[in-house]
Amino acid sequence: MPIDKRELQAVIAEGKADPTAVWTLRCRTVAQGRLSQLNYIRNLPPQPVMEDEPEGLLGDSTAPNASEALLAALGSCLSIGIHANALSRGIPIRSLELCVEADINMTSVWGSGDLTPKTIGVETIRVSVSIEADASRKALAALIKHTVLWSPVANTLHNPVHLDVALAPAAAAAA
Repeated sequence: MPIDKRELQAVIAEGKADPTAVWTLRCRTVAQGRLSQLNYIRNLPPQPVMEDEPEGLLGDSTAPNASEALLAALGSCLSIGIHANALSRGIPIRSLELCVEADINMTSVWGSGDLTPKTIGVETIRVSVSIEADASRKALAALIKHTVLWSPVANTLHNPVHLDVALAPAAAAAA
């Protein structure tokens, strides 16, 4: 079921009313054995996001790995943004598919393998958008460009982000 334009306009109005509003997103990751992880988001424990590594990287290949989940997050964010912006512009979408891919060098094996200097992680992400809609290719290209400009996940990937990772405080009982 597509989103409703009135619902979209209500969310837009809410954002315009307080343009400095910030939401805190949270995820709890729990190791399950070998390299399998469960990620709990919001109040969705019945539907945890499962992650695992492929067999070639010591996993059981039961679920996407973290890098693949990152690509899925980008694809989902862009798809949602394209739908919302198409609705806002009066462009009906009949079908939408995004193919997201990236190349990654894993020879460092998370810091326990080849440590010669190299780029760690993904250097380039490629997204191919197939869209059937009642609009010109020029209008669709502008829609996609606008969506990427305002996508929270795309901006997180292409803008510098402060990453703060620290050991959690010791539990009171352990102190």
